[in-house]
Amino acid sequence: MPEPLKNLLHETLVGDMGDRIAGNAPTFDKNRFVTLATEGLTALELMERSTLIRDALFATLPGDFREAAAILTASLPTVGRPGLSGWMLLPVNQFIAARGLDHFDVGLGLLKALTPHFTAEFGIRPFIHRDQQRALAIISGWLDDPDQHVRRLASEGTRPRLPWAMRLPQLVKDPAPILPILTALMDDPADYVRRSVANSLNDVAKDHPDLVAAFIAGHIDGASSERRWLLKHASRTLLKKGHAQALANFGFAATASLECELRLRNAEVMFGEGLDFEIRVTNAGERAQSLMIDYAVHHVKSDGSLSPKVFKCKAIMLAPGQSHTIERRHAMRPITTRRYYPGEHRIAILVNGAETASQSFVLVMPSPDQG
Repeated sequence: MPEPLKNLLHETLVGDMGDRIAGNAPTFDKNRFVTLATEGLTALELMERSTLIRDALFATLPGDFREAAAILTASLPTVGRPGLSGWMLLPVNQFIAARGLDHFDVGLGLLKALTPHFTAEFGIRPFIHRDQQRALAIISGWLDDPDQHVRRLASEGTRPRLPWAMRLPQLVKDPAPILPILTALMDDPADYVRRSVANSLNDVAKDHPDLVAAFIAGHIDGASSERRWLLKHASRTLLKKGHAQALANFGFAATASLECELRLRNAEVMFGEGLDFEIRVTNAGERAQSLMIDYAVHHVKSDGSLSPKVFKCKAIMLAPGQSHTIERRHAMRPITTRRYYPGEHRIAILVNGAETASQSFVLVMPSPDQG
């Protein structure tokens, strides 16, 4: 069984933190820091542990943020010398976010310095929330930084809906200020950075689908294979939803003269097993067609209504008169993100975003005595 996430912050790590800070600040009271940072630590969850360690930093580092920042900067790793790194820097992120907002240049500079040793995307967001224009002006100066972690921080830290982090409501409402950052990093040499750009655009697409579809359209002509991958990954939410412009961006226009058949191998599925089905598509038209074939399972909810979930299937090119058959099994087994209910479900086939065939099937849940 994997180790609980909270144990990433433990007493030994706190002691190491104290040693590494004390090595750069003779007046730092390491013993007091360790005592405060470990009191009741084992009873806490991950973020609670991080907050406890942050509070110990409040109590033992200088009250002047510039002095504290200088000590923390000096405590980062250098060639041949260990320093604050990895999960030690989670509470440091929290420290900077709490104490550095009145010292924008110093606070953001420290986050930039620590991001090669641990993520700084959580610490950077309160600065953007406090003064978006000023923060983005500073962050935009990092786009040509030689360190890929710094460049990625510019895209990842500004994501409007970064998972597990505070939301940036101004950018959710109007993402235009971050588009120049994403454009500048779209052809970054590091895949690590390009993936972040794609994820940020996908975030934006959840609130501004037409904006992102138009952005993709404006950058796809003549795109390299790397950029084309990025743009398609950025469009994944739009493609699943069948957004017409997003589909057209990748050559998946509205279908014409297409025949689609759906055949279920088992119309009754026992929970824990799977739905076996076959899709057969035929191009009955006179021109070749690019097809993106997906399927949606409409799950029964607790109130008896249906809720669809789209699953990727296959992209193909069909010549006139050509047919193609796809066989799939969709597992109906326990997962942490869904609760299943018995009853009549529905599966629908989507071709280039349009529903072309559907059938119902029944999900049977085991009786209590069957476990």
